[in-house]
Amino acid sequence: MAEEQRLSHVDERGAARMVDVSAKDDTEREAVAEAYVVMKPETLALIQEGGLPKGDVLAVARVAGIMAAKRTHELIPMCHPLAITGVVVDLSPRGTDRLRIEARVKTSGKTGVEMEALTAASVAALTVYDMCKAVEKGMRIEGVRLLEKRGGKSGEWRAE
Repeated sequence: MAEEQRLSHVDERGAARMVDVSAKDDTEREAVAEAYVVMKPETLALIQEGGLPKGDVLAVARVAGIMAAKRTHELIPMCHPLAITGVVVDLSPRGTDRLRIEARVKTSGKTGVEMEALTAASVAALTVYDMCKAVEKGMRIEGVRLLEKRGGKSGEWRAE
């Protein structure tokens, strides 16, 4: 199998490994991910009105996403600890029954922040669920995906 076709976190014997990035150049890197929380219109209205007993759902989910991005290496076994230079987590309604979460993460370093952006979006979505489960247990988290990444040897990538 050609080197570029191998999984980077698996060695030639098939054992899991952390990729050695020491020879890579430091570059500006950025990644954007999204997730959706689908719920009843009444639940979304409560979020927007601030009518939930646990408090401001959007503010707490935003902070949870930021904290998660900074701790991704503690959650995903082969991720490098990174000096993150910026995290923005935005939550906005889409229609009457869903909340869109977008996480944008930046660093200047030897490896990208795709996992940090995906983790931020996922944990923000989980936080929305946690804060709203008392009024609706049937919410769904959907569409967690990477939207774009910039920097590094592979350059720019955007989802279709």
